[in-house]
Amino acid sequence: MFLLNGQPLAIGRAFTHMGIQYPANWLQLSSEAEKAAISITWVADPVRADDRFYWDGDVNNPKMMEDREEVDENGDPMWVKVLDNSDPNNPVMVDSTERLVTKGLKSNWIAQVKDTAGKLLAQTDWMVIRKAERNVDMPVKVAERRSAIRAECDRLEAAIAGCADVAALITVVSSQDWGKDE
Repeated sequence: MFLLNGQPLAIGRAFTHMGIQYPANWLQLSSEAEKAAISITWVADPVRADDRFYWDGDVNNPKMMEDREEVDENGDPMWVKVLDNSDPNNPVMVDSTERLVTKGLKSNWIAQVKDTAGKLLAQTDWMVIRKAERNVDMPVKVAERRSAIRAECDRLEAAIAGCADVAALITVVSSQDWGKDE
């Protein structure tokens, strides 16, 4: 972004500096020397951290890795609320027997990996059913592909579970290799 006296300049918008009005296209048409002559500088936009792992794109604000059982302001356990319709004229929300848990990055990424594997396997599930129902063999390449998908899912789940921090998690999820469908 272009800065003038520490303030950003909008490209395609006219601006005034030291009493001189510059047209909307001046930044695009002027040379670097002309910009420097009135102290316009270029500063690269800051790199935003990946929002899948950090809050508000701030590398200093990582999302939590582990699941957390929630507690109220008194430190008492919180429970998942359910609708109690025992009195149809006065339905109310009540505590269930299930603890309220906020999922961390590890749980969310493991769920995503399992979902990906499930979707990849679903494409050939009909062949497994055909084998069970009619004893029609599955092509070897399909069986190998299914085995590779399950192995990659297992590898990723174990690696994610073993991550100590967000940087390690990013490395693991960036290493996903589901192979190619043939």
